[in-house]
Amino acid sequence: MKIIVQKFGGTSVASAEARQAVLKKVNEAITNGFAPVVVVSAMGRKGAPYATDTLIGVLKEANAKVLPHELDLLMACGEIISSCVMAATLQAAGIKAKALTGGQAGMVTDSNYGEAKIKNIRTGYLMSLLEEGIVPVICGFQGETEDLADITTLGRGGSDTSAAAFGAALDADMVEIYTDVEGVMTADPRIVEDAKIMKQISYGEICEMAHQGAKVIHPRAVEIAMAHNTPMVVKSTFSDAPGTLISGAITNKVVEKDGIKSKHIASGVANLMGIALFNVTLANDDTSNGKKLLDTLAENGISIGSISLQPDSISFAVYNPDAEKTNKVLKLQGYKYHYVPECAKVSVVGTGMGGVPGVMATFVSALTGQNIQIMQTTDSNTTISAIIKEKDVNQAANALHKAFKL
Repeated sequence: MKIIVQKFGGTSVASAEARQAVLKKVNEAITNGFAPVVVVSAMGRKGAPYATDTLIGVLKEANAKVLPHELDLLMACGEIISSCVMAATLQAAGIKAKALTGGQAGMVTDSNYGEAKIKNIRTGYLMSLLEEGIVPVICGFQGETEDLADITTLGRGGSDTSAAAFGAALDADMVEIYTDVEGVMTADPRIVEDAKIMKQISYGEICEMAHQGAKVIHPRAVEIAMAHNTPMVVKSTFSDAPGTLISGAITNKVVEKDGIKSKHIASGVANLMGIALFNVTLANDDTSNGKKLLDTLAENGISIGSISLQPDSISFAVYNPDAEKTNKVLKLQGYKYHYVPECAKVSVVGTGMGGVPGVMATFVSALTGQNIQIMQTTDSNTTISAIIKEKDVNQAANALHKAFKL
């Protein structure tokens, strides 16, 4: 049996017209000899009546300090509605289908409400449905604890994670992630007008792009697919474009626009907004290269990134929600420091950059050529990043996209 997992996001199931497009994709899978497993998100986005954020708002009108158990139970409702309506849509078209919660589909999680981890997927029931020619329509974003059968949610990107996990557990031939864009792009098209759709990208590169701010797919979903070598495709519900293949290492990376193909050492540009930068002078008695400070930050629940250590100073970035807490900790501990608010991180990602002379020079020249101040840089084998002012992000992304010929 050839199994394909098809995940449809909130905009794909938000209207009767959109659900007809989903129906077409499921029909195509069946026609091509696949047994489809459908995973759905909640309908629409904030403001839509059944969107998860809308439902949370209703609950918090009753109690702003709602307990995690009730919050997860409520958040699971959006996907349940989508699953039932999508299953009914398939049934009306003559396709045998059955709506299932995450738990009914066999997903077992721990009891960490709001950020549950998947412990196991029991595939027996799903396989029995597929053998009967029934299309399971599964609620994404949720599972069920083993002991009390409590409903839990998987956190941000949970429906992508659900699809990848079911694909891995069922040894699926492919996991398709349907959205409202036609694939993974070389940059955010709202920022870079010349952004192009990539034909293919490696697991590692798309994970890194997601960690650096690209929002097309959640990195946890890609990590699951990579661990089981399950190919993924990101494509649009509303067109027949082939989308972007995510699989193992890509040796002949190409991007395509207007029928023209070209090879590149970099895959894309990504950016993260809402960052604050701290440059801290280390106390004379701190002889451990900032260990005392780092331990203090960790004890206060502050996550840091883009760290740069010097013998007498340390620089690091935090997300805006942690900026005020970081200021308080540093002041309380008596550190001298410089605080730079309203920062962002801009990155170039690509496995082809490793060992290529001049890559860092190209990166720096692209930014300084636009008079963009670089406050800090970090790099790895696949990524070069810079902390810059938030106001310069659009200009920086366009400059890097052009410099790396994406």
